[in-house]
Amino acid sequence: MGELVVRRREFMIEDPWRVPDGVTTTQLLRATDATTPRLATELAIYRDDAHLHLLFRGEDDNVVATHLEHDAPLYEEDVVEAFLAPGDPRVYFELEVNPLGTTFDARIESPDGVRTTIRADLSWNCDGLFAAILRDTRDSVMTFATLLRIPFASLGKTPNAGDLWRANFFRIDRHPLANEFSAWQPTLKTPADFHVTAAFGTLRFE
Repeated sequence: MGELVVRRREFMIEDPWRVPDGVTTTQLLRATDATTPRLATELAIYRDDAHLHLLFRGEDDNVVATHLEHDAPLYEEDVVEAFLAPGDPRVYFELEVNPLGTTFDARIESPDGVRTTIRADLSWNCDGLFAAILRDTRDSVMTFATLLRIPFASLGKTPNAGDLWRANFFRIDRHPLANEFSAWQPTLKTPADFHVTAAFGTLRFE
């Protein structure tokens, strides 16, 4: 089981796309077999007193995004996702952002740790969630950065130093030739399936 250390750093509003000093980025792997994806995606994660900060960065050669309504099925197109379990991993929060900045949030109950028996509560809202997208094209290569600021209050728990949460992080890239599914902790399911709580890694808060 992988572990990420969540360091305490102040959010730099003047340069929100910069990874703070002392925060190490991690690379996502193909969710189905843990190999290197065609398109690389890196993730940086840190915290302040009130928020968890996630910064996804990568390349995309064919953006697929049309959904503009909150809680639309963003997973049908390009999206980055976070699954966060502050307590019992059978209850976790699913947060998604697409390349247009549209968000999806749900509270998931997974009594058996598998997709077939999950219950998704879309009426739950991550109050105060902030999402922003940066896209840039240079030398015919489009890069993106997706920033999420997640209030601990909306998750019902503010971590103390030494606390452990279970979590996983994902990217879906839709492409005419082949779709690609990436994960921090690959679930090793074919077809790709993110709702595998046994694959969740650990966040250790400092």
